[in-house]
Amino acid sequence: MRHSPPPGPLPAPGRRRFVQGLAAGGVAAALGLKPGAGHAAPTVPVLSGPELDLAIGRSPVDFTGRPRLATTVNGSLPGPVLRLREGDHAVLRVTNRLRDASTSIHWHGLLLPANMDGVPGLSFDGIAPGGTWTYRFPVRQSGTYWYHSHSMFQEQAGLYGALVIDPLQPPPYRFDREHVVLLSDWTDMDPSALFRRMKKAATYDNYYQRTVGDFVRDARADGLAATLRDRAMWNRMRMTPTDISDINGHTYTYLLNGTAPAGNWTGLFRPGERLLLRFINASAMTYFDVRIPGLKMTVVAADGQYIHPVTVDEFRIAVAETYDVLVEPAGADAFAIFAQDMGRTGYARGTLAVRHGLAPPVPALDPRPLLTMEDMGHGAMDHGAMDHGAMDHGAMDHGAMDHGAHAPAGHGGMQSHPSSEAGNPLVDMQAMSPAPRLDDPGVGLRGNGRTVLTYGAMRSLFDDPDGRVPGREVELHLTGHMEKFAWSFDGMKFMDAEPLRLSYGERLRVVLVNDTMMSHPIHLHGMWSDVEDADGAFQLRKHTVDMPPGTRRGFRVRADALGRWAFHCHLLYHMEAGMMREVRVEERA
Repeated sequence: MRHSPPPGPLPAPGRRRFVQGLAAGGVAAALGLKPGAGHAAPTVPVLSGPELDLAIGRSPVDFTGRPRLATTVNGSLPGPVLRLREGDHAVLRVTNRLRDASTSIHWHGLLLPANMDGVPGLSFDGIAPGGTWTYRFPVRQSGTYWYHSHSMFQEQAGLYGALVIDPLQPPPYRFDREHVVLLSDWTDMDPSALFRRMKKAATYDNYYQRTVGDFVRDARADGLAATLRDRAMWNRMRMTPTDISDINGHTYTYLLNGTAPAGNWTGLFRPGERLLLRFINASAMTYFDVRIPGLKMTVVAADGQYIHPVTVDEFRIAVAETYDVLVEPAGADAFAIFAQDMGRTGYARGTLAVRHGLAPPVPALDPRPLLTMEDMGHGAMDHGAMDHGAMDHGAMDHGAMDHGAHAPAGHGGMQSHPSSEAGNPLVDMQAMSPAPRLDDPGVGLRGNGRTVLTYGAMRSLFDDPDGRVPGREVELHLTGHMEKFAWSFDGMKFMDAEPLRLSYGERLRVVLVNDTMMSHPIHLHGMWSDVEDADGAFQLRKHTVDMPPGTRRGFRVRADALGRWAFHCHLLYHMEAGMMREVRVEERA
């Protein structure tokens, strides 16, 4: 497996830790720079042009009053915004100034040769200490993307940044000014120690276990018998409906453009301007629910690809996704950008304002959500006798199944499962009635009085670019064991699984079934993932497909990129725990 040392501690100054972080935050606070009233916090550098030089090293940061060393690009956290242009040939020279670790950069969502993808062990050997690797590739697309390390936990330690590609042709919308809004999560802990803690105590951050008082309230509302059945089902699965995210605001400080909430990052506008906001979720483990109170948001691109405009009050952005949003600030001098985590334990925030120094009110966190049996893909079925860890659903080879060219992901009936899940000590549950649920806003967002973006509401601004009906179907199950913090595809960890082999040029359907109680953002390197609707028709082109608990979703892939590619959950610690596969695109025999 890959390895790099985590950021190390600096002497603590003895100040108390503020949940909102320091006013300056990050590199600025570590260097003793504090923005005064009416002045801007330090901004993220921007580098433009087809040839760029990047240096990876360690820099002091301070988000909480406890200085630490982060892994940075050109001394910045996040790394510089990189601006390329569609049609150019990019030459990106990356120098490793870490003395004791190799490193890498993966260009998330970009179509490029396999040896330029930046995944040690698949694409190349990594960049050794003192070495320089030159990435060279044609820029074949435009839109909002990002880059990050693919070397162990360096991404969690700060090695990530925005990547914006300007189009050759004008976009199908007008805007006067743009801002990158990059969301991330920071921990003062050594990330490898945090991973070890998850293996030992996966529910460490779940402070919200249900109590006797909750039982009494539920019994009054739903009846004693129904409440007893509900508790029994959760107990048999050794799970809790409050376990929304593995790591949350009790460990993390949430950042917006590298600034903690108290730092109040500010993006300026003039009255009457239309703003393009490029939202990027560059966090390691955090889903964010984003809104700008007082403003409607019109989503015009998803994962860098234009969509038919959708106007909403709020959207959930999974780890590694990007959304381009238009807003027209009016009626006030300042508006809050509010990004609360999915478990409602904390938030990142910034401000859109006519000048620096304004601080609009920050909304209260929404109530903490609870998962239901329906969320888990069990519907209303009675699972009182189910042994979720030992069910045997036959000896199907789901990695090689051919379900016919027209089988949609939203099939009816009882879900089958691969034989590798049966009796598997690394699988603690299975979804029996999963569905695409493309129109579901998601747990914690249903019925909140706001218009919330869904996958079902988004449609690409173009038809299926391939046009062929998929010739075969591959089904993979997202599996895990909560207490053991074990994650995998089909119950098999990365090191134990054979590569998924694709024939160059083929069009296939990949169907994912989420057998776990967690959401998983699934990323296939090197190729687009064309999400299908419930009837199996092309709907939405993405590079990262969100898989909420108990869902079954299909997407089409054109195997047009030869080589070895990573396919994994983009929750960093899930990937490191085993939820990753190698995909090989090979010439036809």
